[in-house]
Amino acid sequence: MRTYTATAAALLGLWLSLSPARAAKDHYFPASDGVRLHYAEAGHGQTVVFVPGWTMPAWIFDAQIADLSHFYHVVAFDPRSQGSSEVAASGHEPGQRGQDIADLLAQLGPAPVVLIGWSLGVLDSLAYLHTHGDGKIAGMVLIDNSVGENPPPSGDGAPPVAERRRGRRVIVSREAAMRNFVRGMFVRPMSASYIERLTQAALHTPPAAAAALLAYPLPRSYWREAVYSTRKPVLYIVRRGLAGQAGSLAANDPTAESVILNGVGHAMFVEDPARFDSLLYTFLQGRVWPG
Repeated sequence: MRTYTATAAALLGLWLSLSPARAAKDHYFPASDGVRLHYAEAGHGQTVVFVPGWTMPAWIFDAQIADLSHFYHVVAFDPRSQGSSEVAASGHEPGQRGQDIADLLAQLGPAPVVLIGWSLGVLDSLAYLHTHGDGKIAGMVLIDNSVGENPPPSGDGAPPVAERRRGRRVIVSREAAMRNFVRGMFVRPMSASYIERLTQAALHTPPAAAAALLAYPLPRSYWREAVYSTRKPVLYIVRRGLAGQAGSLAANDPTAESVILNGVGHAMFVEDPARFDSLLYTFLQGRVWPG
């Protein structure tokens, strides 16, 4: 495991301050079962693909699109029933979600991509890898979720359905629960408008689909087998709570790189995009596409 330094962030920030932001374009395509899926893209060159977490929209990666599209072709994906993708009647399980990623990569062309999954997107990316192999993968970045290693994580990540008010347990509405969940992804204050926008995006996923996405019916060994099935470069970025898994991954796969970030919440790339994007840029330049 390595520690973060500010040098790369400073160099990246200097470059970006001299370059205008690039606008993302929206695209839609049919999944293998006909569901209409959405992605946003910007930039040119080698392709990096972002897969968001549970109920989250592709635009949560807006800072990464703006920053990294100066150097790469950046794609942010809306999984089925999330963001601007169609609300699907079925397919909210890892087999279909992995297939949706395969359909996306087919849409993007033959060149290998770096697949970047955050939260539930880690599991969706590993489901793709488990079923389809790494032939279209140049590298992987797995952000702040379990990879099936030990020690296992605590909690299921679901928004609480009740809260304590004056010592009493009070059931809250789905909207209130989701808003609390969204706030809980950050340790730094976010604007009320941003929290509201992200909450409404999360509520786009219907309750039945959201519940199915929290109940993937696979053992932890499935994810562990997937992450160890590739020898392509892997970067595992987590907070302190997953440091044990990061250590296990480093011990069992010397080619995998783990980074522990402190002082940020689950949506670390929103809270501190300069630090996060510099880690990605260093990994892409140094491990995946050097020179």
